[in-house]
Amino acid sequence: QVQLVESGGGSVQAGGSLRLSCAAFGYTYNPYYLGWFRQAPGKEREGVATINTRGGFTYYADSVKGRFTISQDSAKNTLYLQMNSLKPEDTAMYYCAADFRFKITHRVLMDSEYNYWGQGTQVTVSS
Repeated sequence: QVQLVESGGGSVQAGGSLRLSCAAFGYTYNPYYLGWFRQAPGKEREGVATINTRGGFTYYADSVKGRFTISQDSAKNTLYLQMNSLKPEDTAMYYCAADFRFKITHRVLMDSEYNYWGQGTQVTVSS
């Protein structure tokens, strides 16, 4: 059974930075895609960033391009989301996710396209 555990969330002022981490456990082969999505109160889930683990290609939502960076450390079985220049609009519960099913996409994946999610970590940005 695959388990994903997020950490690194917290409260920061606008303009600040946070680095989210997602540790993966229990997998027998590497996922094809890893990513992050978020959900703010009263809003639908939004895909934030996705990485193709085989080629290292990354994709970002327009709302975070230039500010967020997704990366992975295969040796540590860990996924990261570096968030800079945070805005109050970034306030949400952030989830990491993985998909172990082969597919070819060239975009941010939606939450429904991942078959494993973490528990989430809260990010709150105040102005």
